[in-house]
Order: sequence, then structure tokens, then C-alpha cells
Amino acid sequence: MTVLTPANQLTLLRLLLVPVFALCMLYGRPGWALVTFAVAGATDALDGIIARKLGAESSFGRMLDPIADKLIVSAALLMLAADGTLQGIHLVPALVILCREILVSGLREFLAAAAVSLPVTRLAKVKTTVQVAAIAALIASSATERMLTGVTNAALAGMWIAAGLTFYTGYAYLQAGLSHAKRDRRRRTVVNSDDEAPAVRPEQRPA
Repeated sequence: MTVLTPANQLTLLRLLLVPVFALCMLYGRPGWALVTFAVAGATDALDGIIARKLGAESSFGRMLDPIADKLIVSAALLMLAADGTLQGIHLVPALVILCREILVSGLREFLAAAAVSLPVTRLAKVKTTVQVAAIAALIASSATERMLTGVTNAALAGMWIAAGLTFYTGYAYLQAGLSHAKRDRRRRTVVNSDDEAPAVRPEQRPA
């Protein structure tokens, strides 16, 4: 199977949009930044649908997709902090989200080495939806606030809700990883104990 399937091409496009988005934010083009972020979000939804419909799911796609997601979200949070949209106490949810993404990436790598998958839960999908909506609203807040007062505050509230869901789902993933690590350690202990057990000679076995 070719690596560059239609789904993987969309994922690669999402990766290429990360620097484009950052440049739009850097040079004060929130409208273009919002369009870029929205296109990236659309490719995130489409690549999975296309992969499933065409039966073209691949290891490369499963590896690349979460990387692309984390990069676009991380870039958005960093640029929003850089331009002052996120500041003060409102930097806390951004920090929670970034730390959770790093934690889950490490857990996935650890569990992948043990051939254990870490499935995306329904609550994690809700978290992603709230998070993306809040970030998109913050990107557009400089323009939308003039038309509809309170948009920025609503978006900041969404960030805190997303951070709460992020913390909860991150903790659940951490528990799953620790549970597997404990089972693996107990299994290794049993195997080592069997290896070290003294052999019983035939004449010592009970009749």
C-alpha cells in the first residue's frame, strides 16, 4: 500500500498549514489565520472519513495524524499567547492543554512499543471540539468583538472548559498507561521467578 494515500495527503497538507497559520498570526492577519485554522480542522475530519471509506488506513497515517493535530493546536496557543489574546490567568488552560498533549504523546509511544493501543474516547472527542471552537473564536476575537460584545469572554470560558476536559482525559490516559506498566511488571516478575526456580529431579517428585 502506498504511503501517500488521499487521507495521508490531507494530513500532510495540515502539517504544511502550520507555518502558514503562524505567519498569518505573526503579521496580523487574523482573518487569513482563521481560514487556515478552519481548513486544517476540515482536513482533520476528512482524512479519517476518507481512510475508512477507502479502506486505506495505514500505520503512517495513524502516526502522522495526531502529530499534525498537536502541531496546529500548539501553534495556535503559542501565537495567541504571543499576541496577548491569552494572557495572565488565561495562560493556565493553554499550559494545561500543551502539557496534556506532551503527556499523551509519550504514553502513546510507550504503549505502542508494547503493542498496546490507546483509543480515543468519546469524551476526548468532545474535548477536541470545544478546544478547537474556543481557539477559532479567540483567533477571530479582534474582529468579532466589535460586532458582538462578549465573544472573547465566551471563548476564554470555552478554553477553561476545554482545559478541564483535557485534564480529566489526560488523567484517564495516564491511569491506563500506569495500569499496563504495573501488569507488565508483574508479568516480568512471574517469568523471572519461574526461570530462577530450582529444577526438581525425578526422584524428588512426590509419588
